[in-house]
Amino acid sequence: MNKCALLLKNLVVIVLLGLLSCNTLFSQEIQVGDPLPLWSDGYLDIHFVNTGKGESAFYILPDGTTLLVDAGVTLASEVRGIATRPNTSRTPGEWIARYIRHFSPDRNNGKLNYIMTSHFHEDHIGGITPETKSSPAGQYKLSGITEVGDLLSCDKLIDRGWPDYDYPVPLTSNVGINYIKFAQWMEKNKKGTVEQFKVGVNNQLTLVNNPQRYPNFEIRNIASNGYIWTGVADNSRNHLPPIKDIPKEDIPDQNAFSIAFRLSYGKFDFFTGGDIYSVTDYLWQNMETPIGLVTGPVEVCKANHHGNFDTMGKDFLQALRPRAIVIHNWIAQQPDMAVLRRMLSTKTYPGPRDVFTTNMRNETIIVAGWAMERLKSQQGHVVVRVSPGGDHYSIYILDDSEESYNVKAVFGPYLSD
Repeated sequence: MNKCALLLKNLVVIVLLGLLSCNTLFSQEIQVGDPLPLWSDGYLDIHFVNTGKGESAFYILPDGTTLLVDAGVTLASEVRGIATRPNTSRTPGEWIARYIRHFSPDRNNGKLNYIMTSHFHEDHIGGITPETKSSPAGQYKLSGITEVGDLLSCDKLIDRGWPDYDYPVPLTSNVGINYIKFAQWMEKNKKGTVEQFKVGVNNQLTLVNNPQRYPNFEIRNIASNGYIWTGVADNSRNHLPPIKDIPKEDIPDQNAFSIAFRLSYGKFDFFTGGDIYSVTDYLWQNMETPIGLVTGPVEVCKANHHGNFDTMGKDFLQALRPRAIVIHNWIAQQPDMAVLRRMLSTKTYPGPRDVFTTNMRNETIIVAGWAMERLKSQQGHVVVRVSPGGDHYSIYILDDSEESYNVKAVFGPYLSD
């Protein structure tokens, strides 16, 4: 084959590949007002499910593997917080389970391959009261994670404490004890296995349906229990002093021990870190900075600790440099104004960035008036949809006032770096 023919052949291949890429994007063209189309093979979906009562994120991985991270139910009053979305006719756990059933590849029962709890606070696993319903199946009450786990089957539950739940101190809160009863019931009755999150590895959260088809997909376990991946092989290190050497009043709370991981799909990277923080009394309590440094740049980041005053430090943001940040917030103090300024400022890190929130109370909107035009969303479910291969992604805001899941706004497609 002569050089001209070879060049022409290569040009044709390049054009065809470009057309295929464009067709992939065009096939996912979604109009405002339409219901969000369901997931299809090769796509990666990250749904920030908004009930107004805490965090919950539902992932559909490229081969249809499903993962739920947290299902919170805060007991904060509506004077300070948000009314249950879409309404109070069901509990937040029921709304989350219905959302999962709707979007799940397995729409018959919404089976979950993994449930993960980032840490043991009520806005992540479910608060309980004397009036909270008891499970007919086990000796635990139904709220958040336990209710979703009662309504949907799950293959594996992953948390930071199994099996002893005694680090850094024994888990003795009513919320924690209720969750432990659920985990123990699940294991005892063979309703699924329970594992402790293994820091540093990339083979605990894996594709279960067709992993060979997506070799460029990975979930790297970054941090938990004060341990942080070193960035080398599966090695991790303890960032904290020995607990026995820390005065009781200085032992960090649950937030500092949150699970953090980085999800990668081709060129696309995403970070979530529960409620880790950086603004502390002691440098050694700053978990954000060392976690950010080993995580590196990402396309999308969930804001740590709902964008509270103690999070999203400058060093962390400069390490991740996210193109998009999703704030899963539910009370008037979220996001904190100084944190919001830091996230929006190009002095923190250069380049454009889009910031999305799931809720904004009127009081917060008044205080954040200067920034409202720069926030891309103020209310609704936020969905990150990554195209097959990970080269492009779009972000959709869904109506959370009913179960139509109609698209309120479309952003992107963005190009993964």
